[in-house]
Order: sequence, then C-alpha cells, then structure tokens
Amino acid sequence: MSKILAEITEETLDTGLRGIPVGHCATSDVDPIKGVSYRGILIDKLKDVSSEEAMHLLFKGHLPNAKELSDFKEEMIKRSEVHPKILSAIENFDKNLHPMNRFIMAILMLDEFYPQKKYSEAALNLVAKLPEIVASIFRAGSGWGERRKSKPELGYIENLVYLAKGEIPNQKDVVNFMRLFHILHFDHSGGNLSTFVGKSTASGGANLYQSIASAMLALAGPLHGGANQEVLSFLKDTLKNVKDPSNKEEIKAYVRKLFAEGKKIYGFGHAVLRREDSRATVFFDFGKTAIPNDKLYQLAASLRVAGSEVLKENPKVQNPYPNVDSCSGVLLNALFSQDETYYTVLFGFGRCVGIAAQIVQEREVFNNGKGTPIMRPDYVYSGPAVQN
Repeated sequence: MSKILAEITEETLDTGLRGIPVGHCATSDVDPIKGVSYRGILIDKLKDVSSEEAMHLLFKGHLPNAKELSDFKEEMIKRSEVHPKILSAIENFDKNLHPMNRFIMAILMLDEFYPQKKYSEAALNLVAKLPEIVASIFRAGSGWGERRKSKPELGYIENLVYLAKGEIPNQKDVVNFMRLFHILHFDHSGGNLSTFVGKSTASGGANLYQSIASAMLALAGPLHGGANQEVLSFLKDTLKNVKDPSNKEEIKAYVRKLFAEGKKIYGFGHAVLRREDSRATVFFDFGKTAIPNDKLYQLAASLRVAGSEVLKENPKVQNPYPNVDSCSGVLLNALFSQDETYYTVLFGFGRCVGIAAQIVQEREVFNNGKGTPIMRPDYVYSGPAVQN
C-alpha cells in the first residue's frame, strides 16, 4: 500500500480534518480526476442501472445477475411496509416543521416498530421503507392529497413517484431522473460530513436508525445537503439579471461583476475533484434531452462553460468546474417539485443508502467482524495555562 498518511502540523488543525486519513472505505471513492466510483465502478458507468441494482452493488459488493436482482427486489418488497403509526405521525407533524426534521423523526420512529437485531438487517429495513416515508413527507407537507397504498411491486423509484405524485408513473423523464438523482447521491467516500457523523455515532454503539438520523442532521445544513437549493436560488437571481440565458459572453460579464462586488457563484468547486464532477456531467446530459427549453437549465448549461472560464482566470482557484449541485436542483425544479425545502430530503433519501452500507461495513465486517473502535480524535488544548 502506498503511503497515504498526511503530516499533522499546526496548520492542519481546525481545518475540518480535510485531507487527513482516519480509516478505510470499501464502498466508494472520489478520485480527483476519475471522479466518484462505487465498488470500483465509475459513476457514469452506472447511469443506466436501476436503483435496486445500484443498492445491491453497495450492500453486496457487486452488480447482481438476473436471479440476484430478482431476489433483492423481492426482499425490498417484503421489507417495504411502514407501520401506520409512523405514517400517521408524519401526517400530523406541524406543517411549520422543516421537512428534514420530519424525515429525521420518522427515521427514529423505525426503532420502535422494527428493532435492530443486526446492523445489516436494520439497514435493509430502513432502505426498503424510505420511498413511502419520503413520499409521505412530500404529500403531507405539500398538500398533494390523501395517503395512497404503497405499490412496491412497481419498482423502488416508480413507487416513490407514484406515492408522491398520486399517479401510476408513466412519465419516463420523471422516473428516470429520480432514479438518477437517487443513485448519484448514494455515496461519496467515507469522509463527507454526513457519512462521517453517521459512522461516528454508530461507533459508540448507537443502532442504525439513530446513526442515520444523526447523519441526516449533519446533511441538513446549507453547506452540505442544502447546496442544491443555494445553487437554484442563485440561478433564479441570475436569470433576473441576464437577458439571454444562452449568451455565454453576457453571463461571463455578469459573473465578473459579482466577483467585483465581493460575491461568489454557486455550483462550482469541490474539496477533492480537479475536473468537472462526473455526476454533474450525467445531469447536464440528461437535461439536454429532457428539458432543453427550460430557462434555468439553459442558464446552468451556459454557466457551466462561462463560469469555469472566469474562475480559471484566478490562479488560486483549484477546481473551477461544476459540481453535482450545479444542475441537480434545476432538474428537480422542472421534473419533480418546485418546493425547494424538500430537496435536502431527496438528497438524504439517496445518501442513506451509502451511509447505511458503510456503517454495516464498519460494524460487522472491519476488524475481522469486531467492528472499528469508538471514534475518539484528539484535540490540542489552546485555552489558558493550567494553574497549579
């Protein structure tokens, strides 16, 4: 194994552990040039698989054959039922409660009705029940109508769309986009905030539901799971200030104006990547076919080029390329829901899969099945001198 340990210096402290290795991740990787991969398969190679196939890949370690896929789908169906008391609670949450808080509370309620025996069992229970939980949060909060009976036999994502929208999903672009959004948000190596928090919580012996709830609390912030909302708001403001969303020169001038005013552009940059986020590439390609005439999409596509060109003018910018959030909110807005407050729930809907898979690895596989030790990093004391 090549040397990977970073040197710990005074300068590396209080920097969010950025670049400091603390463990291993078996489910996903983020390579600066190749991009995101799941179990050694680059993400753009998975854009045509089903959510069930991608989940099997993370949980079982490989893409399933026909028999394995059929068995996995059947297992998801058998585990999919959500207790009526949980659904009733979702419907009776105060409407002023943020959707992420409703999502987190629903996850915690699973502990009462589906107590954990093993992390791997609880992980499959959680993931199988998420479509109805997420759809119920949408319906209850958005006034989209009465509860509908779950139809998991439609397919994992198809059932989500059916339960949320109240119709048998026959809109190919909507279902395909939600499948892509789900898969592309599964996993992002072991050190992203929500995953790290979830695994840290589990290291103290908390069960999977508690651990995932803590991860979703970490995801809720605007710098993590709320980033796609920030980008969408930025694009909407930009659309008010440019005459032609397809005019790259006009957009470049506007971006330079923002920089001159001390402001920033959203949807660019990444802590690890040094090229365009491969997930963003998949989203832009999808939008080119699904919503080519959408003004916000046209603006995002123009900014994809113009923004990068302006950012490259600054030698201090390490990654002047679009990230996953640069286009995902635009597609959600056009194809699924214009209520941005629910976008982080959809991010969490996908990310729960990867975090659960990593928790299972750390609790039931690593260290010869004994699990990794409780997380306990050291902190350097910087307060007043201790008095004798």
